[in-house]
Amino acid sequence: MLEKGTKAPNFALGDKDGNLVKLSDFFGKKVVLYFYPKDNTPGCTRQACAFAAAYDRFKELDVVVIGISKDSAASHIKFAQKYDLPFILLADTELQAIQAYDVWKEKKLYGKTSMGVVRTTYIIDENGFIEMVMPKVKPDTNAAEILEYLTKGE
Repeated sequence: MLEKGTKAPNFALGDKDGNLVKLSDFFGKKVVLYFYPKDNTPGCTRQACAFAAAYDRFKELDVVVIGISKDSAASHIKFAQKYDLPFILLADTELQAIQAYDVWKEKKLYGKTSMGVVRTTYIIDENGFIEMVMPKVKPDTNAAEILEYLTKGE
């Protein structure tokens, strides 16, 4: 896991529409960068739908929401259309950002060990530094917890 106060690693990844998106494109804005294991799985779908439901509030706060998984752009298109996801989804098939943000970890499921993305959210400040690290987040409450954090001073 990267630590609070660390310069957020820049990346250049394709979105579901084939556009190249860089973290540096959002300098001057706060960014919620969430890493998730796989499109169309129960937990990841609940997490994405919670971000979609809260998306208007994120826009009001001028906060960019970006979801990253190792799924392909084609998978992201289907996922976004099926659940009407209004935020950016990036395909990291080569694990560029996933490894840079240290979320590619050994996981155990039903006694089997494999490598995979550990569900993690980073809040990146307007100057490109990590403001908050949320490891092993819960899919159902992640978006609400972030909004609570972002609006605590309002």
